[in-house]
Amino acid sequence: MENINLIDTFAEFKELKNIDRVTMMSVLEDVFRSVLIRQYGTDENFDVIINIDKGDFEIWRNREVVEDGELEDPNLQITLTDAQKIDTDYEVGEEVTDEVKLIDFGRRAILTLRQNLASKILELEKDHIYGKYKDKIGDIVTGEVYQVWKKEILILDDEGNELILPKSEQIPSDYFRKGDTVRAIVYKVELRNNNPLIILSRTAPVFLERLFELEIPEIFDGLITIKNIVRVPGERAKVAVESYDERVDPVGACVGMKGSRIHGIVRELRNENIDVINYSANTQLYIKRSLNPAKILDIKINEEDKRAEVYLKPDEVSLAIGKGGLNIRLASQLTGYEIDVFRETEEDDEDVNLDEFTDEIEDWVIDALKAIGCDTAKNVLNISRSDLIKRTDLEEETIDNVLNILKSEFE
Repeated sequence: MENINLIDTFAEFKELKNIDRVTMMSVLEDVFRSVLIRQYGTDENFDVIINIDKGDFEIWRNREVVEDGELEDPNLQITLTDAQKIDTDYEVGEEVTDEVKLIDFGRRAILTLRQNLASKILELEKDHIYGKYKDKIGDIVTGEVYQVWKKEILILDDEGNELILPKSEQIPSDYFRKGDTVRAIVYKVELRNNNPLIILSRTAPVFLERLFELEIPEIFDGLITIKNIVRVPGERAKVAVESYDERVDPVGACVGMKGSRIHGIVRELRNENIDVINYSANTQLYIKRSLNPAKILDIKINEEDKRAEVYLKPDEVSLAIGKGGLNIRLASQLTGYEIDVFRETEEDDEDVNLDEFTDEIEDWVIDALKAIGCDTAKNVLNISRSDLIKRTDLEEETIDNVLNILKSEFE
């Protein structure tokens, strides 16, 4: 009966746990051999045969046949008389192999064996869970809410493993009840009191990045790259994207027709406002795009201090700053520049949009100037002649012609 119970014990683990065959057999043999050492002082003369598929095992002992009366160690030796009870052909000096039944160990030894086996399997299972989730850090996992507490939520994955979603890693407007399905990324994996602790997050920027990869095929396929993500969970996020294929509009591909692609992400993030921005190596243009929807008149960059002075019309300032300073704060984090906003003076209000000069300046020249963040005449005039030539890659003669035309507008 004890033998059957023990077989059931490790067969049950074999069926329910994620332990590979080789490891399982090694653990079982180690447990059996530890009991043999305690019982007989050595395990060197024993063969342990384990059949995982059948959930069965056998233990065979090898002993040398000695003359009657010369028996010194009954574990390593057997008398000729006892050997011939097994087989009459045995002679002195030969080796006898006989099966040791588990029940012969005694009830206490069997109980210890079962406890050791359960302990070893539990330890292996912990190692498996730790290793599995350590490799999944930064990946999205889905689980079911099992228990909701004040400071955290207990989530079970499809294998019944426990995952923790702390309150600090939840979107402020998140509300979960028992039985709800939750998506989050594996944020941290720790060992606490030798138990694996898997921490999830829905507030980390990488969660938003993984959602983009799931919803937008071009990002998953590598046609579009996410350059940077900043967010205030549940409020607003800015995502800078870049396409290496000129035929692919990165912003359009991410947003989708009438917002169809980004809608699922926004819903998952509790209606978080997501600004998708076309990344540019041109710092002025990148900062300008990051402050959408505000329209920028001029930008002055201080590379040494990583600061940017942004000039806008008075009615655009509030748009640039955003509610509670959120827009400008995220723009600063996205671009890596400390952004200062200034209202244009009245003199600057007399500026003229470059599109007003299409009769005198060719369209492709105006487009080249706009590409470096110059939308108005004064934007252009505030940049030195040498910088304009260098940044636009236009001919010197073309730049001189443009400057003469724009200067004459204000004379």
